[in-house]
Amino acid sequence: MGIQKIEFKNKEGQKLVGRLELPVDRHPHNYALFAHCFTCTKNLSAVRNISKALTSNGFGVLRFDFTGLGESEGDFADTNFSGNVADLVAASDHLKENYNAPTLLIGHSLGGSAVIFAAAEIDSVKAIATVGAPSNPVHVKHLLKSGIDEIKETGKAVVNLSGRDFTIKKQFLDDLETKSLPETVKTLRKPLLIMHSPQDDTVGIKNAEEIYVAAHHPKSFVSLDGADHLLFNKEDSLYVGQVVSGWAKRYLNVEEKVDASLKTKHQVAASLNEAEGFTTQMKVGSHYMLADEPLDVGGNNFGPTPYELVSAGLSACTAMTIQMYARHKKWAVENVEVHTSYDKKHAQDCENCEEDSAKIDTFEREIKLTGDLDEKQKNRILQIADKCPVHRTLHSETQIITKLIDS
Repeated sequence: MGIQKIEFKNKEGQKLVGRLELPVDRHPHNYALFAHCFTCTKNLSAVRNISKALTSNGFGVLRFDFTGLGESEGDFADTNFSGNVADLVAASDHLKENYNAPTLLIGHSLGGSAVIFAAAEIDSVKAIATVGAPSNPVHVKHLLKSGIDEIKETGKAVVNLSGRDFTIKKQFLDDLETKSLPETVKTLRKPLLIMHSPQDDTVGIKNAEEIYVAAHHPKSFVSLDGADHLLFNKEDSLYVGQVVSGWAKRYLNVEEKVDASLKTKHQVAASLNEAEGFTTQMKVGSHYMLADEPLDVGGNNFGPTPYELVSAGLSACTAMTIQMYARHKKWAVENVEVHTSYDKKHAQDCENCEEDSAKIDTFEREIKLTGDLDEKQKNRILQIADKCPVHRTLHSETQIITKLIDS
């Protein structure tokens, strides 16, 4: 399925733009709605990484730009926190009308506060997760301290946030003062996951404690130790996505549905969108994962490379074949480790080794056996390793038949 561009209207009739990310070769078991941080956009790396991790676990994820930000219409200066909450409700309505209503809300920073307020207005929501959220929206005022006096005197001010200038009007501050997140959390009665870094110097860890204390069970807290507020380290944002996925499934109805529209019955499917570099969604049998390329060749290193996947197949098949043979023989093989790597190397008997064409595909495989085995048994196991099905496939003449699938 991949990523689809989504457009819908806010309550003022302005066009909001988002991206709906869907898992490959299956229908989402649940839809999630993501709220980005204050003055950020849907394309912040942390937002994309969290969404990607959720998608790899079967969720459909809509991330969109709030009014006046990114690709969405409207003037940011005329927006406020209540408008963000209304935008989330509008996004939820769009999902409900065109796909399925969202059951999971995720919010980052001020977006975390927004999803808590929005959850009170969206009946379909069964679970909420916040990341680095302030315990009250009014917390944002400290980010605007350079312009607070001017805003009070003239009604607006230009404030520089993360290197960009934004016009903030007095109505924005007035709206913040009317919102009490602790009171809303107390009446929410929906499962809540609070994730926060102790080292967050933008929204202090005390905020997480205040949200947690105000909330009713079931509630959970996960420390993002070492992470910064915007989760610039990709490992932190991918971790958030994986934790939210695992946590949310406890409260959601997760029914896997294969997407029959692909019209194939292949064991493996791969899906790659134009904007994703080399990061490829994979359906491998009934399992889902990512494939990628290393950073030094332009990838994100979010998953194994194609040749690492081939090497993985050889390693796994070798280990399975050895253990199957050992069990049949009743030999004491407690454990088998198979280490495999791929490269192109010169053939041992090549006549023109200086030419690149003389290089051949080479898999180097090393096997570690743990158990009470004599030398004769070990040598036999080495022979059996060469008989594993994947080994035989790599050595045999193969053919690849390719055709297009009708859209």
